[in-house]
Amino acid sequence: MVSENDLKNIIAQVLNEMNLSGGSDQRPSEEIKTNSESAPPNEETTKGKFVPDPSKNVVEDGCWDDVAAVSLQKQYLVENPVNGEAFYDLKQFAPCRLGIGKAGARYKTDPQLQFRAAHSAAQDAVFSDVDQDFVDNMGLFTVQTMCDSKDTYLTRPDLGRKLSEEAVATIKEKCKMNPTVQIYVSDGLSSAAIAANVGDVLPALEQGLKSYGIDYGTPFFVKYGRVGVEDQISEITKCDVVCVLIGERPGLITATSMSAYIAYKATVGMPEARRTVLSNIHKEGTNPAEAGAHIADIIKKILDNKASGTDLKL
Repeated sequence: MVSENDLKNIIAQVLNEMNLSGGSDQRPSEEIKTNSESAPPNEETTKGKFVPDPSKNVVEDGCWDDVAAVSLQKQYLVENPVNGEAFYDLKQFAPCRLGIGKAGARYKTDPQLQFRAAHSAAQDAVFSDVDQDFVDNMGLFTVQTMCDSKDTYLTRPDLGRKLSEEAVATIKEKCKMNPTVQIYVSDGLSSAAIAANVGDVLPALEQGLKSYGIDYGTPFFVKYGRVGVEDQISEITKCDVVCVLIGERPGLITATSMSAYIAYKATVGMPEARRTVLSNIHKEGTNPAEAGAHIADIIKKILDNKASGTDLKL
């Protein structure tokens, strides 16, 4: 083992060779202190390296709370509020990031971590694809728009409104023509919304249509789809009503919001005002299972009135 004096001499020699001593009045050997001089009692040094005493290690039980699981409506972090109870009551009406307090001029650690977690979840929802196993387990066949990748989908919205030639042929081959209602699912801007909601919404929607005696065509999945592609699907299947369950652009409150866009006798190029929409379908908004029944009810009213969008008075 190298002694303390030998170690000092080695360091002094290295510094001299590097020309770092530079005529200093103090010798490096006098300036350098080893860890052994500052180490607390019962600590050992090995080759000049500090080695903690294992008997002094403290292991804390538990873990950091999942910041993504915090309810923003229940979180109130303002210190010494003037009227905290009234403000807390207001927070129950919407999951907004209010009353989160501050540390000086900055956010507290908890809200900052929650904000970053929500931002990450939103990015994942946009850039990831819907799991193909999930689509298959739902009994849906898959077709694709003219977008060949997620990057194309995000940068060319127009291509997300048009089916590929192969998709058109597949729909004509596998779907029942001239149904009263044509339902399909599309990833849109949130794959997470599809995974979180379609499993509840689609069966409830189908059951609701059956209870009204309304027939519907073969459901399927459109990859890289925009809302407008439902117009082309309506023309291909010659349905009376077309309904798409599509992932909405995620925000910092939720990344799993889904919407249903419904149109009567949709045609390519029609105005957006002809669409009826039920939005905010997620666990903290419109309950997915209830949304399915509600969509079926809206479709019945659309058929009864032969109108949708602003022409329909709900």
